Amino acid sequence: MTRIKPIDVDQAEGKTKSMLENVNKAVGMVPNLMRTLAHSPAALDAYLGFGKALGGGSLSAKLREQIALTAANVNACEYCASAHTALGKKFGIDATELQRNLQASSRDPKVEAALRFAKAVVVRQGWVTDEELEHVREAGYSDGEINEIIATTAISIFTNYFNHVAGTEVDFPVVEVGVPATV
Repeated sequence: MTRIKPIDVDQAEGKTKSMLENVNKAVGMVPNLMRTLAHSPAALDAYLGFGKALGGGSLSAKLREQIALTAANVNACEYCASAHTALGKKFGIDATELQRNLQASSRDPKVEAALRFAKAVVVRQGWVTDEELEHVREAGYSDGEINEIIATTAISIFTNYFNHVAGTEVDFPVVEVGVPATV
């Protein structure tokens, strides 16, 4: 049930209108998440800025989508699981891999190490073990890349929680998730 209604894009003004128009140009639509965040131009700007900054980092867009899928499933966020599945398909991730990514798994051992680490960050609220940190390093991730895995996980947690509070209506093909995960 929607608890915070998305704004009508045609009614947006000023900076909010400009940000939503830019989203539409980039994505081909204005997802309900952005339309709902747009009640606060500062919140929308923060979200878009965080995403843009990570886009300039060393992790691929594909891996960032895979991390977002893992976080969405861990936090039982149907909106984000649905959105990132649709976006993952645009990056060439096949349906079987997308399902694996929801479970913090991958055919690629290096990707799986990142996803398992992201899951641990969510479940342990950042209090990962020395072994979990060492495992992601042994998989070949630098400290800078680990920082970006954490940052990608954090922005995912933000949108997961936002969607839980707002009751954001899913405007992508629905991907169902279960209850919040544990380690």
